[in-house]
Amino acid sequence: MGSRVRELAGATPATRDRYVDLLRVASLAAVVLGHWLMAAVTPDGVGNLLAVVPALQPLTWLLQVMPVFFFVGGFSHALSYRSLLRKRPGGSDDSVYSAFLRARLQRLLRPTTVFVLVWGAAALLVQLLGGGGGLTGVTLRMVTQPLWFIGIYLAMVAFTPPLLRLHERYGWGAFAALAGAAAAVDVLRFAAGVPYVEFLNFAFVWLAVHQLGFLRADGRVRRPALLAGAGLVAACALVAFGPYPLSMVGMPGEKVSNMAPPTLALLAHGLWLVGAVELLRAPAARLLERPRVWRTVVAANGVAMTAFLWHLTAMFGVYGALLALDVPLPAPASAAWWAQVPLRIACAAALTAALVAAFRTFERPAAPKAPGHPTVSGGGPLAALGATLCLLGVLGLSMVGFNGLLDGRTALLIAIPVSAPAAVAMTLGGWLLVERAGRGRGAR
Repeated sequence: MGSRVRELAGATPATRDRYVDLLRVASLAAVVLGHWLMAAVTPDGVGNLLAVVPALQPLTWLLQVMPVFFFVGGFSHALSYRSLLRKRPGGSDDSVYSAFLRARLQRLLRPTTVFVLVWGAAALLVQLLGGGGGLTGVTLRMVTQPLWFIGIYLAMVAFTPPLLRLHERYGWGAFAALAGAAAAVDVLRFAAGVPYVEFLNFAFVWLAVHQLGFLRADGRVRRPALLAGAGLVAACALVAFGPYPLSMVGMPGEKVSNMAPPTLALLAHGLWLVGAVELLRAPAARLLERPRVWRTVVAANGVAMTAFLWHLTAMFGVYGALLALDVPLPAPASAAWWAQVPLRIACAAALTAALVAAFRTFERPAAPKAPGHPTVSGGGPLAALGATLCLLGVLGLSMVGFNGLLDGRTALLIAIPVSAPAAVAMTLGGWLLVERAGRGRGAR
C-alpha cells in the first residue's frame, strides 16, 4: 500500500486542488471522532454526552462538519461530470448520465454493500442463536445509523446533472432558490403545522450546500469572510429567536432536531462553515505542497469511506471488550470517564485500522471503460431507478437497524414502514441496476 500511495502522490497533476482532498478526509475524521467522544455508553444503554452536559452543545458548531463534506462533493461532482462530457462529446444524455452515476457510486456503494452484507449475516446469526439483548442489541440497532449520510450523498450524485445545468444558467440564483425552498418548508412546518413537509428539507438543505460546491468549482465563492459572517449571524439569530435548538446534531428527547430533518438553521451553519474553510485555503495549500503531508492525505482518502462505515463497529467492539473484561464504565462526564477517554479512542482507532485493513480492497475503483464504449439502451432511467432504490434502501436501513430481524421490526421512512430485509433488498437491487446501466452491452 505504501508504494501505491507514493505512486499516486507522485502522479498528482499540478492542477489538482489538493485542499479539497484534505477537506474530504478532515470532515469524515471529525465526524468519526465526534461519534467516539459523544457516545455515553453504560451497562444500561447508550446516551449522548451532549445531553448529559448541555454546556458542551456549542461545540457542535465546530464539530458538525457534514456540510463541508457535501460542499466538497458538489465541487468534485461538477468536475467529474464535465470531464465525462468532454470525453464523450457525441454521447447521449442517457449514456453520459449512467456512466457518471456508476463512476461516482463505485467507491461509495461497494464498501457499503459489503458492510451491509457482513452485518446482516452477523445479525441474523446472533438472533438465531437467541442473542440480541443488552449492548449487542444496541449495537445491532445503532451501527447502521451513519448510513443516512450515504443516502443523502446518493441523492446529490443523482441530481448533479440537472442542478449543474441550473447552476450554469443562474449561478447564485440556483442556490438562493434552494435556500428559499428550505425556508418555506420551515415556515410551513413551524407556522402552519403542515405534516410531513419537513422531510423535503432533506433535499433542499443538503442540495443547497451541494450547490455551493458548484460555485466553488467555478471560482465564484470570492468573499468567504462575508459568507462565513452572514451564515454565523443568521444561525445565531435563528437559534436565538426561532424554534431551533442550540445543538447542530440530533439530541435524544428533543421535539425539534436541526439534523433530522435538517432545518434552515443547519443551512446557515453550513454557510458559515464553508466560508470558514475557504478562509483557510491558502495556508492549507502551502502545507499540502510538502510531499509527506500530501502522501498522508492520499493514503487517508483511499480508505476514508471504509473507516467511516466501520468506526461505530469498532467503538462498540471496544465497549463490549471492556464489559467482557469487567472493566468498570464510569458515569458519563465524570472525572473517571474523562480520564478513560484517551484509552477508549486509541483502542477504537486501532480496531478501526484493523477493519480497514480487512475491507479496504472494496473501496478501490474498478478500471474505467474506454471513452465512447457503448452503454445499454435506456441506461439513464435505469441508473436513476437504481440510485433511487439505493437511496431508499440505505436510508431505511439507517433508521431500522439490524435488531429485531426475526420479529419483523420496522421503522417509518417518511410515512412508509420499512424492514431491514426490505431495505437490504432495495440497496442490493439498486446497486445492480446502476452497475447494469453503466456497463457496456458486452460486459458481464
